[in-house]
Amino acid sequence: MADIEPSDQSAEFTAQVLPGHARFTAPTALSLLEAALLEGVALPNSCRNGTCRACASRLHAGTIRYRIEWPGLSPDEKDEGLILPCVACPESDVVFEPVSLG
Repeated sequence: MADIEPSDQSAEFTAQVLPGHARFTAPTALSLLEAALLEGVALPNSCRNGTCRACASRLHAGTIRYRIEWPGLSPDEKDEGLILPCVACPESDVVFEPVSLG
């Protein structure tokens, strides 16, 4: 699901946020959070560096890579499909849903 090495930095994908049908262009050079905010799609966020977990989301489809070696998720959370959009860059079209880890 995630690695650290960037692929083609000029690639662009489509991201969909559930529930609903919000879609935005997601360039692989930007995090999912950055791309969403640029296109006016509001997502929960705070630290923007992978530690606070405010943006935690469940990846329903697609693949991502992380900008940092170890984002603030446990191995179990990663296995359950959780991602942190603030440091996750798309490697394909993606569908994800913000969740509360509260």
